[in-house]
Amino acid sequence: QVQLVESGGGLVKAGESLRLSCTASGRAIFQHAMGWFHQAPGRERQFVGAIGWTVDSTHYADSVKGRFTIARDDAKDTVYLQMTSLTPADTGVYYCAMDNTYYPSGYHVADPSPLFRYWGQGTQVTVSS
Repeated sequence: QVQLVESGGGLVKAGESLRLSCTASGRAIFQHAMGWFHQAPGRERQFVGAIGWTVDSTHYADSVKGRFTIARDDAKDTVYLQMTSLTPADTGVYYCAMDNTYYPSGYHVADPSPLFRYWGQGTQVTVSS
């Protein structure tokens, strides 16, 4: 059984940074796409970004380009979301997701969540103004 556990969420001030982690168990993340999604209060879950298993295979939503960075450590079965220049709009629950296909052309759709088979429970991030 695949489990994804996010950690690193918390309360920060606008302009600060935060790094989220997602660790997988039950299946190695090697040769799996790993994604991050954000659900703001009262809104639909939205794609943040994803990382494949080859060099420079990352894809980001326009809203986070230049501010957020995704990295992976396959030896630790862990993927990271480094968030900088946070704003109150970044408040919400952040979910980690995993799939055996990296499909960047599919991440442009309104809701690419069906492209990911496994999901974590999420971690709360709150950015105060």
